[in-house]
Amino acid sequence: MLFTLLIFPSFLFLLILYFIVRPRPVKVPIKHRHVFITGGSSGIGLAIAKRAAIEGARVSIMARNIEKLEEAKKSISLASGALDVSIFAADARDYDAVQGAVNDAGPIDVLVVNHAVYEHDVLERQGLDVIKNIIEVNLIGSFNVIKAALRLMKKDRKDRGPASIALMVSQAAQVGIYGYTAYSASNFGLRGLAEALQQEVISDNIHVSLIFPPDTETPGYKEAKRTMPELTKTIVGSPVPMKSEEVALKTLQGIKSGNFIVPCNFLGHVLAIATTGLSPQRSFMMAAMEVIFAGICRLIGLAYLWATYRSIEMWHNKQK
Repeated sequence: MLFTLLIFPSFLFLLILYFIVRPRPVKVPIKHRHVFITGGSSGIGLAIAKRAAIEGARVSIMARNIEKLEEAKKSISLASGALDVSIFAADARDYDAVQGAVNDAGPIDVLVVNHAVYEHDVLERQGLDVIKNIIEVNLIGSFNVIKAALRLMKKDRKDRGPASIALMVSQAAQVGIYGYTAYSASNFGLRGLAEALQQEVISDNIHVSLIFPPDTETPGYKEAKRTMPELTKTIVGSPVPMKSEEVALKTLQGIKSGNFIVPCNFLGHVLAIATTGLSPQRSFMMAAMEVIFAGICRLIGLAYLWATYRSIEMWHNKQK
């Protein structure tokens, strides 16, 4: 009787999920593969490059500043012992320059789209030039990089094994935040790009991942915190930022597992379940967690929104 009432329905539930989750599970190796990273001269991109090189990948990095790229190359070689690190100076907004860098780098197995700019302010005050730059670098620049790399990524893919395209977004692609109007828009756009792109490239054995790091210690982090609106600081609080090396480790683990959603901390996991929507899911066990905990995560989200809007109301009342 106990088996019939409890165990059998649970088994049937997991069995159904096992057969319906898509895409199917996959392993994407890093060792002896070509890993191409944009925004690879500093911060998270540089940390990923070091980690990939340590794991035996052939690493190429792209950024705008050739001096910083030279310094990054030395740093990667020193950390990993790798001697074949390639560097490419190009602006992600310039498709022709990106195409040239990708062609010179050669066929890519793992593409990490990591470049980004961010400047936080309310929409009314933020200049249109700043907004356009955020969209052009973060969103259009990502289109440029992926489009430039796709043809060579698809070439002879059956003989080269599974490939990966990983987009570094942030938790601003999971929840909108006061003062993040332009940045969140670019991040939500990347999420839509990733969901649609996965359907376009799955038949070519290319697997898309979205990486959701929280606040991370990068060269631009302190400046962004210093210049963000006071109300934004009140809402987001003062979380302890993750180390770039920690994010890099989580990123490569997610890529190698072929995971579409790659959270980097506990809050990221909660947000992933609360905002999963129709995102691809390879793991039937993770799908079960999403189904079971979707309601409680929504409740937590509503509590968060209550606190956020209360903070906004109190702040504006204080200003008056």
